[in-house]
Amino acid sequence: MAVKFKSKVTGDLLMLTSHAEALMRVIGREPSVRGILQPEDMPAALAALRALPTEEETPPEPDEDGQAPASPSFADEHVSLRQRAWPLIQMIERAQAGGASIVWGV
Repeated sequence: MAVKFKSKVTGDLLMLTSHAEALMRVIGREPSVRGILQPEDMPAALAALRALPTEEETPPEPDEDGQAPASPSFADEHVSLRQRAWPLIQMIERAQAGGASIVWGV
């Protein structure tokens, strides 16, 4: 399933439910089907999202010949919650600048 974040001053943001719920918890919201983030709550939400830890990237494992693989195996790549938060951070910044709320589930 997916969660669609909407604002009058930005395009819609579609995010997998599990990722959206994790980010809702980070900004201090209980994961719910419907919700709203008001402009006055956005500075705290941005601070919480920006404070997410960065995860160190691990270099690709060498193959049996000791060479790094020529192309990455995308199925094995890890995407951190901080990376997943980036589109939401941008949306919050734009909504805050435009004085608009962000809603989801409506």
